[in-house]
Amino acid sequence: MELWPCLAAALLLLLLLVQLSRAAEFYAKVALYCALCFAMSAVASLVCLLRHGGRTVENMSIISWFVRSFKYFYGLRFKVRDQHRLQEARPCVIVSNHQSILDMMGLMEVLPERCVQIAKRELLFLGPVGLIMYLGGVFFINRQRSSTAMTVMADLGERMVRENLKVWIYPEGTRNDNGDLLPFKKGAFYLAVQAQVPIVPVVYSSFSSFYNTKKKLFTSGTPTCVHPGCRPCLTLWSRSPRPLVVPISGWHPWRGHMVTMWRMSDSGWSPGSGLHDLMAVTLPSGPVRWVVLGPFFR
Repeated sequence: MELWPCLAAALLLLLLLVQLSRAAEFYAKVALYCALCFAMSAVASLVCLLRHGGRTVENMSIISWFVRSFKYFYGLRFKVRDQHRLQEARPCVIVSNHQSILDMMGLMEVLPERCVQIAKRELLFLGPVGLIMYLGGVFFINRQRSSTAMTVMADLGERMVRENLKVWIYPEGTRNDNGDLLPFKKGAFYLAVQAQVPIVPVVYSSFSSFYNTKKKLFTSGTPTCVHPGCRPCLTLWSRSPRPLVVPISGWHPWRGHMVTMWRMSDSGWSPGSGLHDLMAVTLPSGPVRWVVLGPFFR
């Protein structure tokens, strides 16, 4: 019984610190977010097992429903543009910028049907969080062993076409909130070339106005999510009049336009059909070494 007064005093002290210190408020909200993730994962895992009995991409709709409720705890409202572009019933590789731990909320806000993610293998061992990711069909990559990662990607490329899956990848490879995009890893583009599917960019506006780890800022906000159009063009003889052929290791032109969209996403700009064709071409003479990029803006 003597423990309760201590707990009550600690809670009151925490509430006082949150009111007086922005840093304390920041850490308290981050701690609540982590607690919500673990609690949601445990409950959602049980629901997924009862509903579908095991690992399947169909569980992502259940997970999405739980995660979308997080925004109400933090006063976040997502402004989504051209979401219908993600709802087409065809496989594709979705690439998105990766800013913070809050990205999961943005992802689940617009997650299309039959969409899985690629995540680092370490997340599989995060207790209920790893379990719910596994049940949702997430593909885990061991980034320390490139041969294993390539095997997983090869298997995923085959399954994308066979099972009509969309794959969501963060090509930067890590969280980044420095106001720009990091150089892209090659995995997402190799996957698109191998499966011969289009790449669809999804760009989230900067979170820095309401979530900033350096300034210890965590308030309410309205991030914008933009879905530019991207049509499948898988051969060199495309309707695109001036294709640009570049090595698959150099994604600077495509990345540059994604940076432009990211910087403009707070200004009320809408891409419409401006972002045009992204084409992947398999050369008949050997392994895939090139991609063909159509004009991005008409």
